[in-house]
Amino acid sequence: MVTTKRSKLNTLHSEWAPGAPLTSEDLAARGISADLAVHYVRSGWLRRLARGVYCRPNDTLALHPSLLLLERKFPGMHVGGKSALDWYGVRQYVSQQPVLQLYGWATGHLPSWFTERFPAEYHRKRLFDEAPDALLHVGPFEKRSGAPQVSSPERALLELLSEVGVRQSLQEAGELVESAYNLRADVLRELLQHCKSVKTVRLCLQLGSEGSLPWASKLDPDELPTGSDRPWVSRSGDGLLVLKP
Repeated sequence: MVTTKRSKLNTLHSEWAPGAPLTSEDLAARGISADLAVHYVRSGWLRRLARGVYCRPNDTLALHPSLLLLERKFPGMHVGGKSALDWYGVRQYVSQQPVLQLYGWATGHLPSWFTERFPAEYHRKRLFDEAPDALLHVGPFEKRSGAPQVSSPERALLELLSEVGVRQSLQEAGELVESAYNLRADVLRELLQHCKSVKTVRLCLQLGSEGSLPWASKLDPDELPTGSDRPWVSRSGDGLLVLKP
């Protein structure tokens, strides 16, 4: 019995990437029952992060594999908004420890084992007409195998703009738009056509035009859901925001 337990443990560690958390389901798939996992924890061969979540003893969790685990729990979860732009090098201010912006399809709360190591916020957002298993322009970061899901720069910008007046200042959003001069107009057009937020569509067109950005001149407002002929008005900490049609 001891030999079998050791054999399973050796096999587990040989297949287990450093920095990656595993769930009870992952362990069960490797022939390690819940009772055996408890034995490994008590013997110091596994460390329990939370109920049903484990890591190697004395291991430092890595962000990317931790995000991959969360993606299995949160439908449509991905790195988006300001964080995705930052990953692509579009940024204005360098924070000592930026808060990771995560978006998903359903309401939920990030587990403490994750947020204690990686300061993050999770937001339920359904900004586009899409399905959680077929998000528009979301894919593995830099198309790398085993990378977490992240918004394209175009989608990330629209996610950022949707937060203006809520969690995002208009000034910083405008500065980030000015830095995003290499956006693909065709991708942005497709996303805007599926966007369900009139504010986001109008704000993108207005800030892009004010900044004389190359992609803005390739977007025809008549082809986009800009809403009615009336101005869109909202009051926030930035003051009164008026977006003309």
